[in-house]
Amino acid sequence: MGKRDLLLSELEEVPEPMLDDVLDYVRFLKEKAVAGRMDTAIASESSLGKDWLRPEEDKAWEAL
Repeated sequence: MGKRDLLLSELEEVPEPMLDDVLDYVRFLKEKAVAGRMDTAIASESSLGKDWLRPEEDKAWEAL
């Protein structure tokens, strides 16, 4: 049985009042993952910008 199946099986046993907490936690985990990817993208932008924002790069791409 895979993790998804195990999780679904566990969810079947969760009392109805607790499902709001479970849903909140799942949404929190999804948002945390998205925020982590955004942090990485923002952090790399400044270091990659050193290579991208040069006159040589502009010249290489001006024909496109």
